[in-house]
Amino acid sequence: MSTARIALANLPFPESPDAAVAATKAAIVGAADAGADLVCFPECFVPGYRALGAPVPPADAAWLENAHTQVAHAAGVAGIAVALGTERFVAGALRITVLVIGPDGSRLGWQDKVQLDPSEDHLYEPGAGRQVFTVGDLSFGIVICHEGWRYPETVRAAVLAGAQLVLHPHFAPSEPEGFQPEGYAEAGNSFHEAAVRCRAAENTAWFATVNCAAEGAPTTSAVARPDGSLLAFQPHGLAGLLVCDLDLSEATRELALRLRESSQGDRGK
Repeated sequence: MSTARIALANLPFPESPDAAVAATKAAIVGAADAGADLVCFPECFVPGYRALGAPVPPADAAWLENAHTQVAHAAGVAGIAVALGTERFVAGALRITVLVIGPDGSRLGWQDKVQLDPSEDHLYEPGAGRQVFTVGDLSFGIVICHEGWRYPETVRAAVLAGAQLVLHPHFAPSEPEGFQPEGYAEAGNSFHEAAVRCRAAENTAWFATVNCAAEGAPTTSAVARPDGSLLAFQPHGLAGLLVCDLDLSEATRELALRLRESSQGDRGK
């Protein structure tokens, strides 16, 4: 049986960009000490998700490059792969992205957010394409927040390209007047947590979603099995690392691979 141990960094929203880097490096050490092969961070954790009005300083290319270098060094020292929710500039335009770093500290590549939320259009440029990364026996893809909730095609594209696991860094803030969840995917909550289980079951692949720890947030970090059942979730609002062992043999990708190319043309027949 081939297994992979992953850690989801369910951390408080950073007080500053520099604090985000410090928290990231500390979580990398903690995940490595827990025996994880890979640790994933929330959307734009470095320098902080700015699109909803948080007081995050204007993006700076030199600062981002230095932050990415520090995180890559920490990953190499700890010997763990990292999927870092962050930002980057491409041809002068800012993108929401995930930087994937190997356990030797090398940069394996980027997965930009392809399908932006409408609220992000004025700040970011969408990326293009879907990447699959390999660390040891684990092949994984990444979809970022809105595109994973609202566009299941993004998850299927990653699985069809070979991903056994799809990581889903996202950011959902506190909603003090909203539904206060105690369990996962409760009926009174929004659709979002139920969608986590659907993305896994639709594709017979592992699906892992990670949010910041926020009191009153409607979503938390969780891992869904390839059959759509829930493996584990972090209690809502509680900061910490969610560490899970994935049996990679369960990720058969059967339902994704069975999709007929003519499916959309079969309506009404």
